[in-house]
Amino acid sequence: MSPSFELLLKNCQLRGQPDKRFQIGITDGHIQEIGAQIKGKADTEFDAQGNLVTESFVDAHLHLCKVYTLEMMDDEAMKDYQTAEMGKAMTAIELAARVKEKYDESWIIDNVRKAMVLSAKYGCTHTRAFADVDTKAKLEGVKALIRAREEFRGITELQVVAFAQDGIVREPGAADLLRQAMDLGADVVGGIPWIEFTTADIEEHIKIVFDIAEAYDKPVSMLVDDAGDPGLRSLETMAIETIKRGWQGRSLAHHARAMALYPKPYFQKLAALLRSAQMGVVSDPHTGPLHARVRELREEGVLVCLGMDDISDAYYPYGRKNLLEVAFLASHLLWMTTREDMEVLYDMVTTEPAKAIGLEDHTIKVGAPANLVILHEPNILEALRNHDAPAYVISHGKLVDQEMMKELASS
Repeated sequence: MSPSFELLLKNCQLRGQPDKRFQIGITDGHIQEIGAQIKGKADTEFDAQGNLVTESFVDAHLHLCKVYTLEMMDDEAMKDYQTAEMGKAMTAIELAARVKEKYDESWIIDNVRKAMVLSAKYGCTHTRAFADVDTKAKLEGVKALIRAREEFRGITELQVVAFAQDGIVREPGAADLLRQAMDLGADVVGGIPWIEFTTADIEEHIKIVFDIAEAYDKPVSMLVDDAGDPGLRSLETMAIETIKRGWQGRSLAHHARAMALYPKPYFQKLAALLRSAQMGVVSDPHTGPLHARVRELREEGVLVCLGMDDISDAYYPYGRKNLLEVAFLASHLLWMTTREDMEVLYDMVTTEPAKAIGLEDHTIKVGAPANLVILHEPNILEALRNHDAPAYVISHGKLVDQEMMKELASS
């Protein structure tokens, strides 16, 4: 008897095979069969019309509790964060923190839902999402993100990061709030060690984050060296702590903008540490004038990916949860414009961030989870040029109902 499928995708082009067409059979949330011709019936069939079918997009870094808060703020934080040398990055964070005095789950969740609907529209099925945890924000952002995680489960998944945005040593009570956030159900322990005032405090911040991660057996994400100061070394300290704690593969660094100013010998030492720690780096070059050395990190064998970072908040005025748009912007900012570069950029918003946040088998193969996008375009060049929403989004083996998403966005 011929097998039957819940979904059958026909006339698919897969990356690297422009002259071939494939069919993909999906059942029980997984890819069951791939071939030129698949025998069997399906409940639903889609014709990709010879266009690309790829893994869905993954966002390894979004400050989701802050989305659409720009209208509540002036532009002072953005001015300081985006100065050419980024020498006022710490001041920018302090200015941006003012919005958290108004934090309340009741309005944060509405903004979060709006962003999640866009995530579904643009084919981003997984996001590592940060929620500030401090004496101003308290646990309001974490509560909103956990609520959204459950509402959108199976459509666009959230890993909720309890994030000590304003420091730990310099923000008494933040460590206890981090623990409370983990008790509520946060998925990742987040820190920002470079914001502390002394080297000893930076080390203590990192130690506390890893202590909490060990206690709850959770991964770690930290924003490191996010300023134009070549003397910042919190990425190095984080990598060393990762190795000491045996947290290899469960520790992820974000931003690392000071890396742009490091001398070559120190950069190479740092890259070796990152390889030993099995630590990836998430770069968001569109949200600040300095950025991690993406090309060189890749040449040194370090995992690098791109993230959305912000959507219309005190740090960045734009954003629509479109990772193809992020890759398009990065192509210009990083001068990655050859066809080979474009393929790399596409990896940095699909398969590479999936590895960075611990997703297994985010690839197109038999047995893998069926998290896919069917594009309107036949190649990566056109996909980046247009950065449109996909024709269809398949999340966990199910077609995402975009009409339902529109209704949710307008409700």
